[in-house]
Amino acid sequence: MSGWPGRVLLSQIRDGDRIEAEADEAERAAIAERLRLSALHRLEAVATLTRDGEAIHAEGRLRAALAQPCIATGDPVEASVDERFSLRFLPEPKAGADDEIELGDDDLDTVFHDGAAIELGDALADTLALGLDPYPRSAGADAALKAAGVMSEEEAGPFAGLAALKDKLRG
Repeated sequence: MSGWPGRVLLSQIRDGDRIEAEADEAERAAIAERLRLSALHRLEAVATLTRDGEAIHAEGRLRAALAQPCIATGDPVEASVDERFSLRFLPEPKAGADDEIELGDDDLDTVFHDGAAIELGDALADTLALGLDPYPRSAGADAALKAAGVMSEEEAGPFAGLAALKDKLRG
């Protein structure tokens, strides 16, 4: 495997190219900082590129071992990501400054390029971000939230109020 891909020139992409990438320590540190991770122990991706004129399709798999900060305590929460991806790189649309570009459901994994190169490494880092747990919790999260006065879902749910009312009526 080679280093983490950055800007890949369109002139160097051939239909069927296979990219095997593994981020080195400095690349992992930069991505961890960008995604606000506690640590990024391992990051690798395998992708096959296909080309249709200026449109590039990257399909493959991304794997990572990492630690995210707990939402309640800030303690590192170990996690892994194993995501299949399918990205489409298209030339930046020719639109005026005030024109809106509407994307449909099929366009959600579309990344625009400048006509000279694709930013494959950035797109893969974005794919990693989408695979992360948005609310990682450490073993001590519930206790920290309770100490901060945050109610659990059971305590804050619609039936909790009814249970409290029932207890008042009894007592």
